[in-house]
Amino acid sequence: MIKRRKTRTVNVGSVKVGSSAPVVIQSMTKVPTVDIARCVRQINQLVQAGCRLVRIAVPTRADTAAFAKIVQKVSVPLIADVHFSPSRAIEAIEAGAAKVRLNPGNIKERKSIYRIIDAAKMHNTAIRIGINEASIRDLPGYGTLRRDEKKQDVPPAKRTALMLNEMKKYVRLFENRNFTQLVLSAKSSDPFRTIEINRKIADAFDYPIHLGLTHAGLPDDAQIPSAVTLGTLLAEGIGDTIRVSAACNPVVETEIAKQILVSLGLYPKSKFEFIVCPTCARAEMDVVKLARLIKKAIATQKFEIRNSKFEISAKGGLRIAVMGCIVNGPGEAADADLAVCAAKNKAYIYRNGQRISIVPESKIVPALLDELQKL
Repeated sequence: MIKRRKTRTVNVGSVKVGSSAPVVIQSMTKVPTVDIARCVRQINQLVQAGCRLVRIAVPTRADTAAFAKIVQKVSVPLIADVHFSPSRAIEAIEAGAAKVRLNPGNIKERKSIYRIIDAAKMHNTAIRIGINEASIRDLPGYGTLRRDEKKQDVPPAKRTALMLNEMKKYVRLFENRNFTQLVLSAKSSDPFRTIEINRKIADAFDYPIHLGLTHAGLPDDAQIPSAVTLGTLLAEGIGDTIRVSAACNPVVETEIAKQILVSLGLYPKSKFEFIVCPTCARAEMDVVKLARLIKKAIATQKFEIRNSKFEISAKGGLRIAVMGCIVNGPGEAADADLAVCAAKNKAYIYRNGQRISIVPESKIVPALLDELQKL
């Protein structure tokens, strides 16, 4: 059981972010903000996939005008990413943004920051202070590094120190203005540095932390580094809202984020959990093909799970095992609600560890669906 780090609770519209609330999944739209219909459609897809917050880029005045209309058409709180412009931040706040993301490397003038804070106070808007490693080249402290350190090989300790120092200075401006509805984030494309800077921020502040590994790559390349980075921090109790940043449809980002949280017990499991053996030379049937057929068949069915005498697995969904031989098959079958143990041209079907039938290969999927329907 993961012991979450204690933080303040920040209200982002109707969504609470902080240690007393579940970890919140968020993502970002990837269509032009001014294309309101497409943007609303993608937001709705993200909500259906599991996002409770959605961020939208608003680099121009036309974008904040569109943002004001989008807010009225969706049910989820929206976050505005304002890039370099204090004016965009204030426009987004007035347009109904539940949170605004500011980068200390982009918006530096104290007078402008105070204007944003005052507007956020007036409209009950939260603010995320989000610093990226790429921004440190524009930070005052970066100028003190030697010329040879300004290349890609700047020591990691100096990079994280600069990010932390800038975060401290920025947060102090908000606290001096009595504004504490803050979420903090510090990101790098490097897993190790992302882990280190977030540990330091967790030690230095009691504000909620937004986690992400920035510019993680294509989905296949982004999954493992994101899981390692976010999983490490979440397992330590650090992190209150997360986004997986991948070059793909944002729904895929959301699915990866959800899988990370499920694996740590921080998100409810789906209605069905599939356990599939990795297969080996002992298998006398194409187990991977069988598992895919079963999963696809179940996805097209409608089941109403009723817990009568049937014991449903802990932490959520029904556990269905698809195994390829007698080595691990019976053990997994004993731990599953329903299991298929494949043999040559046939399979044994188990329910709660008890063998209930033997069916020919052509009847495996229908037989399993029949057992599910009986529930």
